[in-house]
Amino acid sequence: MMNELKIITMVILFLAFAAGLVLGAFYFIALWRTVKKLPETPSPLRLMLGSFVLRMAVVLPGFYFVMGGQWERLAMALTGFILMRIILTRRLGIDKAV
Repeated sequence: MMNELKIITMVILFLAFAAGLVLGAFYFIALWRTVKKLPETPSPLRLMLGSFVLRMAVVLPGFYFVMGGQWERLAMALTGFILMRIILTRRLGIDKAV
């Protein structure tokens, strides 16, 4: 019984980590695309603010849902989010973004 509970907890934490990866991918890819479009747009301020609001409207409720009232899940989701930032920064780095 106790081992089953530990396995379930580990699976839930892994899923929270995976959700953090997905949220991070959405957030940072959307940010990257927004920055790439800035030189072409007639109103860059509107683009940046609109993008920011959209990204926050997805990511913040996503973290809240994943957290489910437990800080451990939030910690795992944030770890996945930050790891995705590192991965995308290396993959889409300055040389590839231009």
